[in-house]
Amino acid sequence: MSGPLVLAFETSCDETAVAVTEGTRVLSNVLSSQVDMHARFGGVVPEVAARAHVEAIRSLTHRALREAGVHPDSLDGIAATRGPGLVGSLLVGFSFAKAMAWSRGLPFLGVDHMEGHLFAPRLDFDDFRPPGVVLLASGGHSQVVLINGWGDYRVLGQTIDDAAGEAFDKLARFMGLGFPGGPAIDALSETGDPDRIRFPRALADRRYDFSFSGLKTSVVTTLEKARASGTLPSREDAAASIQEAIVDVLVQKTMNAVEDHGVEIVGGGGGVVANRRLRTRLEEEADRRGVGMFLPRPIMCTDNGAMIGAAAAFRLERGERTEWRAGVDSSMKL
Repeated sequence: MSGPLVLAFETSCDETAVAVTEGTRVLSNVLSSQVDMHARFGGVVPEVAARAHVEAIRSLTHRALREAGVHPDSLDGIAATRGPGLVGSLLVGFSFAKAMAWSRGLPFLGVDHMEGHLFAPRLDFDDFRPPGVVLLASGGHSQVVLINGWGDYRVLGQTIDDAAGEAFDKLARFMGLGFPGGPAIDALSETGDPDRIRFPRALADRRYDFSFSGLKTSVVTTLEKARASGTLPSREDAAASIQEAIVDVLVQKTMNAVEDHGVEIVGGGGGVVANRRLRTRLEEEADRRGVGMFLPRPIMCTDNGAMIGAAAAFRLERGERTEWRAGVDSSMKL
């Protein structure tokens, strides 16, 4: 056996995800997406998300156990995301998992969502081991994290305003591309010219921190002026230029950390890391520096239960438990 057998739940936002893991080995990983449900609102509606989690979680639990070929009596523990995230969504998975663990006399672990993303590369790569630098980029977070060892993390830099995924969503909405914005811009940019418009890259004087609010303002101003003057670029060129501005900054800050801390291992996690252009640029820069780049499959970049299970297994092996009286923490810090 490669590690504790864990049933894990992830409900921090709009994906109901359940997995069974054995250490870092994924036995099942199922989810119910709410993308279509929220698309007509142009973003995630917290109340709608929470209700959808309630409706999906029981059947997904049965499915995850069935696909893994595991009976609940065989489990070594049950885990759920404790935070950060939408409080209503977090409560559904956390409460369900805690009740299931209590009723069966099993250890319960509340897991930091961001620590889950740090473990995501480990699900696909046995060689992903600390020390290393990880780029965490999603709709709610953009961080560069130094992993000295599992459980020993240092946030080197983070966004001071919008996260990368949030910037993608807002700019896609402005361009009429719908929700979620990241995949829409990624797809549209494939045939666009990333050098058509040179949008600003913020915080060049800060080694690891991000800022994307200025980019948002620049895009809106530039495109509105171009429309008024009859020089509006194609949507493909605009999308490619926006994407390049975001990717440039994410890659540069990550590589600054790699160089400054002398690590030879680099990873990524969070939905934005599924972006094709970002993955290509990260791999190119890692190759140029002779360091290993470990980017999990896109399904493991986005929110999933397997990453929570892997993080929980590590904590369980150290003898850690979450108290029954503990609650969720929507603003939890890594």
